[in-house]
Order: sequence, then structure tokens, then C-alpha cells
Amino acid sequence: MLKRILPVIIPAFFILSIIAGCSKLDTTDIGSDLLPAIDNVNTFEKFLDITTTQGIFSNDSTRVSYDDDHVLGKINNDPLFGTTTANVYAQFKPTFYPYFFNIPKDSLVAFDSVVLTLSYKGFWGDSTVPIQLQVKEVAANARGFWDSVNQGKKITYAPPTSPTSNILGSTTVNITSLGKYMVYANHKDSVKNQIRIKLSMPFANSLFSKDSSAAGPDNAFRSDSLFKAFQNGFAILANGTGNGILYTNLLDSSSKLEIHYRKKNGATIDTTFSSFKIATAASAFATSATANNIIRNRTGFPVATPPASELFLQTTPGTYVDLKVPQLDTFSNSIIHRAEIIIEQIPFDAASDAYFSAPEYLYIDLKDTTSSASKWKPIYFDLNPNVVYDPDFKNVFGNSFFPTGGIDFLYHGGFARTKTDVNTGGKIKYYNFNISRYVQQIVTKRTINYPLRLYAPYNLDYAQYKTVIPYTNRLAKGRVKVGSGTNPNYKLRLRLVYSKIK
Repeated sequence: MLKRILPVIIPAFFILSIIAGCSKLDTTDIGSDLLPAIDNVNTFEKFLDITTTQGIFSNDSTRVSYDDDHVLGKINNDPLFGTTTANVYAQFKPTFYPYFFNIPKDSLVAFDSVVLTLSYKGFWGDSTVPIQLQVKEVAANARGFWDSVNQGKKITYAPPTSPTSNILGSTTVNITSLGKYMVYANHKDSVKNQIRIKLSMPFANSLFSKDSSAAGPDNAFRSDSLFKAFQNGFAILANGTGNGILYTNLLDSSSKLEIHYRKKNGATIDTTFSSFKIATAASAFATSATANNIIRNRTGFPVATPPASELFLQTTPGTYVDLKVPQLDTFSNSIIHRAEIIIEQIPFDAASDAYFSAPEYLYIDLKDTTSSASKWKPIYFDLNPNVVYDPDFKNVFGNSFFPTGGIDFLYHGGFARTKTDVNTGGKIKYYNFNISRYVQQIVTKRTINYPLRLYAPYNLDYAQYKTVIPYTNRLAKGRVKVGSGTNPNYKLRLRLVYSKIK
């Protein structure tokens, strides 16, 4: 992100002259540019209509790798966007093979319990409603794509659970208590920001019964393939109450399978534990399979059948809006000082708008109408005016299709800001997109006036470039109702500040 900083030491008389000279200037909300005064003699302001069409992404190709934050939880009561169910699947494995508990057999007194733990990395939604979770086993015959770890799994994928699997464990997560320290049974260790699910004693006993030295069916600790045949992963399912989603990272030190046992330590008996974790590509054996399945159900809610004056934007897996500005095709050749798309939130309910907050960032790209296939590409020039990039990838001498170093949000905009709603007096979110250079090319050189797409992505996936670019939104976090191009109070529009060319 580019920051523009003025020199600190400026002569006093120069400051005064700037203040006097700028009293009739229009200061834009985006960047630090100053626009000439709109006097309707030399410089004009005009708002162009934008036609809009609501869309919902289907067959989302977003992938989540084992090192990404995973979404877990359930939203049961979003009055605008419906329900969300997010489940996590993961293989926690021994740290080496053949595996053994690092204590002499004559020191082991007894096994106590097995606890599945997950790191807590954040929350979105209504924290007053507890989230119910349960754990099942992934089916032993779930092979193929479940075993594949290349580029992560799509968020539409969920491995089957064992048809004979009982619920191994369950818990109710109170979000407000996760920041408090919890002391382990040994009264020595403690942890906070961790979700703990104690698994059943039948499962614990089955795990404790395995042996790395046995030659028969009880040798699950002898190799990775034998261990997966015994335990092919856990399904951590949001199955009951909840009105929000939490985030966990499976590679965090707090995410593991803890095997608790008692051992002799001289004349005393200590309680301790060993841990199974997610095996990464750097491990000496096969990488753990992981998946994050996120299901949206919008049937019967306003997002599914919005009125013409309203639009609904939801972060991945989410929705989008197609935009067109037909008047740009016939707009006279002018000097474009500022061209910005303005998007305003329509307030719904103060409580739900607060805990189901708006996306932190929106994004606009172009539909490539020059291609026979349905393709999209970055907008020209304005993502970062200080970097040369080419969305058509025509220049083979080093230019990227996307700006190196990313988007200059201070110039381009797209991030959520807050203002007072002139209609209600309350606070609403709004977004501005600076597309001045792109519009200048249209009105001066009559380049293509592409249809636009507005959405709240988790990452930017352009198939023709075979590249996925991480964006700034968290997965599944954020939703907002905004005005369309026909809304009388929250109109989506293109503001132009321009000078005519005589």
C-alpha cells in the first residue's frame, strides 16, 4: 500500500498560501489529490447512471490449504443472507514412524484421555450465541481427492465420514471465554485462545491399544499408511446452535491431538501428554490431508430475490454485481480529473449490521468481451498508478498482468469507510473506487467500455493467467446490502469531475 507523505518542515507563509488557495478546491476522499474547483465554467461535475445485475457465485473454485486459516461454525440467523455452515476436516498424525510414546513401559501408569484442540484466530458474527461442534471420523475408504494435497481443497469439497462412526466428541464454544486461560489436569500447563474437544473413551482406548512393534492388525503406529488405515482424519462439524464463524489455523502450535497419560517420576506420578499434529510438506512422511467445506443456504432470503433497488455483497463464498455505464460510450472528449464509483450501504437493523459487518474490502474487475470464453481481468491503470502492468499481458518484456507490489488502496479505494447517513442520522459503510485513468482512456481514445464486476473476494483467481492472488478479506467474513443504480436514497453511481476540451 502506497503512502504519500508531505515534508514535515514547510515555511509558514507557504502553508497560509496553500490554505487560501485551496478554499475553493474539492478534496477527494481517495488519496491525497486535490481537484480543481467545480465552477460549471471550466470544471464540471456529473453523475452517470450505472445499471446493475445481482449475481451469486456458483461452483466456487476457491481453495484452502493446510496453512491457511480455516473457517468453522454456523450462522443460523442472518435475516438478509441466510445460513452458513463451515466444517473442518484434518488428519493429525504421529510426528515420526514407527511411533512410540516417549516413556519406558514400566513408567507408564495409565492412559487418561484424548483431546482434539484447535487454535482460535478470530470470530465474525453474534458472539452471544454459543457454537456447538461435534467430531466424527473421516471414512477409512475416503481416498483419491482426500489424499491429494496439491494446492489445497476446494471449499465445496467435504470427505465422507465413516458410516459406522459414532460421535467421538462434542463441545459448546462460548466465544467470550476463549481468551481466558484454561489450566490442564496436571495443574502445570495452561492455554488460552484454544478450542478443546475431549474425545470418547472407546476411541481413546482404541488408540491406546495400538502398538508399533506388533506384527498383526494392532501395528497402526508402524507407518503412515497403516495409521491412515486406522484413523483417516477427523471431521469437525458445526451441527447445532451458533450465529457466527470462528477461525482456526491447523499449523498453529495450539492445534493438535493430545494423548494424556500418567507416568511414574521417581516416587511421584505425573500427568503428561504427547501430541499428534498436521504433517507438512517438510515432514519425512506424507502430508496431512485437510479440507474446509463452507456451505451457504440463501433460499428464501432477500439475497436470493433482491428488489431492483437493492444489491447484496457477501465475501467468498459469496455474491457479485455486474455493472455497466452506457453513458461513457458517448461522453464527449474531456479532461477527467476524477472518476469514482460510489457505493453506499442501506441500513437494515443496527444489531445485525453490527455483528454481521460489511466486507473490509470490495474489488472491481473487467469482463473481457474480446474473448469468446467468459473471462475476467484486472481494471486498467488504476489499481496502482505508480506501477506499469498490462491486464492483456501483451508486453512480454517483464510487465505483469497485475501490479507488482499489489493495489495502492489509498489511491484506488475499495476499502470500507464510515459516514453519517443523511437519511437516518445513523452510521453506514461506503466504498469509493477511483477509476479516473481508465475512464480517461475511454472518453479520449474510445477504448472498450467493459462491463464491470463488483465483489468481495478472498483471493483473485484469473484462470487465463494460471495465477491466484491473495486478497485482503478473510474467508467468509463480511456481507452488506447496498443501493443499486435505481435506489432513490443510496444510489450506486459514477461521479465525474471533468473539464471540457474546447
